[in-house]
Amino acid sequence: MSTVEQGQSAVPARSPGRPNRNPAARRRRQVRALTYLAAVLLSLFVLVPIYLVTVTAFTPQEVSYDFPKPLVPGTVSAETVRFFAGSTGVLPALWRSVVVAALTLVLSTLLGAPAGYALARYAFRGKSAYGLLILSTRAFPIVILSIPLAVTFITWGIYDTTYSVALMHTALALPFTVLITSSIFVSVPRELEEAARTLGCTPLGAFVKVVLPLALPGLAAAAIFTFVLSWNEVFAAVILTLRQRTLPALVLAALNTSPLPFRFAAAWFMLAPSLVVIFIIRRYLLGLWGRVAR
Repeated sequence: MSTVEQGQSAVPARSPGRPNRNPAARRRRQVRALTYLAAVLLSLFVLVPIYLVTVTAFTPQEVSYDFPKPLVPGTVSAETVRFFAGSTGVLPALWRSVVVAALTLVLSTLLGAPAGYALARYAFRGKSAYGLLILSTRAFPIVILSIPLAVTFITWGIYDTTYSVALMHTALALPFTVLITSSIFVSVPRELEEAARTLGCTPLGAFVKVVLPLALPGLAAAAIFTFVLSWNEVFAAVILTLRQRTLPALVLAALNTSPLPFRFAAAWFMLAPSLVVIFIIRRYLLGLWGRVAR
């Protein structure tokens, strides 16, 4: 018998009905299953409170006190939402929150995007330390910044205005905006920008026509973060305002004395604008992940 035939006869024949047990493939399936399970649990952790708040906000006020609450409401009514919207100062505070968030988004983008572009494109001494220094500003408690700023704004005559709150929120969001946009511009190939400049574009034209369209998905993600940070921030708004308060500051001031329907409707009012903003710019986020929104 030849050596090849001996080697072939030494290998045991695999039974046709016996599955091929591959430990690596089984491990990959287990990891994929655990990943899907974690994604489902995380989605439920986020979506279940949103669903319960929405259901309770759109049911009659007396249903808010029922326990346990049904998952599917038997009666749908805007009574609770109208009750909250008709409360004193709610609609003006809601509008001020929108204005403050929009101003914060614009200022953070206008100031943070050029700084992020400079960090991404130019090499200079202490670049890494500078990025760490920008991030370290968020290590300070907000109260350390709010009290001196309150005194400064009183001196400037802009205390208790939407502009003072917007400036404070810009200071809070700017470090993250700079670092996020910096990582976005790093991912845009420098060769594309250089090719545009060799074809006659100015540096500004190459940025607007080449770099900016490719960076829009990441800038949209930074805009979401900035808007949500400004919309949900309450401590600085409480310190810097007395009469011209934003919605979170107004809700916090009235939380202890307000009835339960007021609290659920307030939670929905504070939640809905963030969801609307995410829905509007989801196209850019899906583009960032390599998908096209329909």
